[in-house]
Amino acid sequence: MAGRITSIEVQKRNPRRANVYVDGEFVLGLAMIEALKLSKGQALSDADIEGLRLVDEKERAHEAALNFLSYRPRSEQEVRRRLQKKDFMPEAVDDAIGRLLRAGLIDDEAFARYWVENREQHKPRGAYALRHELRQKGIESRIVDELVEQIDEDANAYLAATKRLSRWQRLDPSVRRRKMSDYLRRRGFSYDVVLRVWERLIAEQLIDESEPD
Repeated sequence: MAGRITSIEVQKRNPRRANVYVDGEFVLGLAMIEALKLSKGQALSDADIEGLRLVDEKERAHEAALNFLSYRPRSEQEVRRRLQKKDFMPEAVDDAIGRLLRAGLIDDEAFARYWVENREQHKPRGAYALRHELRQKGIESRIVDELVEQIDEDANAYLAATKRLSRWQRLDPSVRRRKMSDYLRRRGFSYDVVLRVWERLIAEQLIDESEPD
């Protein structure tokens, strides 16, 4: 809709944005910093208007990505999927990702370390589960392999088991062992790791194999 700008008005609900009117009709909204580059009476071609829409789309995609990152670190793939889910144009998604990468706000290696450390502290996982989770988040195999090789599966499984011991203590020994084994296996720990943890718990007298009272 080519024509001349007749007014530029601050949006009532968001003073950081402005509405642009051409020949008396609303054409598009813009971030205020972009709207200030325009002036009343300025002629805009159809190509100019489309260009402004793309500029605004890129800025909104960037803001959406920053908001998504404000809750916790994210992988590049997580951010990309989020923006795609919100139907931003591919050019806007690529632009937002590029800006975040250059600013160091997306860093897959740092994110992967955060993810593994967070799991170890709060929800311990075995190597298999961690590999699956990180790959699902788009982390490249090299980074996944390096991090997973550093984890202490026995320590993680022991921590996971001790957090649940109170729930199993009064169960029949065979049921208790099955419950613990199933619980740890669902978290990606191998049978060998589960066996070592069971033996350690017995050795430390945290559980026993006698019948409950």
